[in-house]
Amino acid sequence: MSDKQQNTAAFYGQAVASFAVAMAATAIGIYQLDADPWVRGFLAIAVLYLVTSAFTLAKVIRDRQEGTRAVHHSQRGV
Repeated sequence: MSDKQQNTAAFYGQAVASFAVAMAATAIGIYQLDADPWVRGFLAIAVLYLVTSAFTLAKVIRDRQEGTRAVHHSQRGV
């Protein structure tokens, strides 16, 4: 029996679509903002930085969980 949980294709598709809609809505909001171009540019860079940081954090957390899982399996002799 495997401890690894698999996501369905529908769940994956929903997550990708949700991310795309959120990024598009944010981009449109920044573009439509009544502000100087440098302010909109700053906000756009800030959003991109937040997104890349979130991906990095998610990867670090996943790697740590997988490492912990591997240690538990090796200790049990599985």
